[in-house]
Amino acid sequence: MDMIEPNLGALAWFALFASVAGLGFYVLAGAFPLSTRDDLKVHPAGVPLAIVNALAFLALAVGTGIYAAAELRWTSVVIVAGFAFLFAPGIFNMWPERWRDGAAGLAILLAGTVLAIALLHVVGGVYAA
Repeated sequence: MDMIEPNLGALAWFALFASVAGLGFYVLAGAFPLSTRDDLKVHPAGVPLAIVNALAFLALAVGTGIYAAAELRWTSVVIVAGFAFLFAPGIFNMWPERWRDGAAGLAILLAGTVLAIALLHVVGGVYAA
């Protein structure tokens, strides 16, 4: 197995981070453009949640890329990121309808993304000063 990827622990963490980022991509793809989302505009936290989620998603995606470049072989990164992106719609479709396209879904996604960023910092020290 070392010939394929010697750092299996880092690969497992990367798979988790890539999966959360993939799920975030699909949830946020439905939230933007904000001009088409009247349900988010009428909810007091809707627009701020969408914007903060987009920023958290970018932080997670960039941090995951930095972590992957530092810890993994590029072939492992391509394969696992492809699987994460391929199977993220399945995870997205398992969510109840009210979580997918509203403020509740954005709040849950934000909590998951922030947790993933915190784990990324602990595991990989990506955002260390």
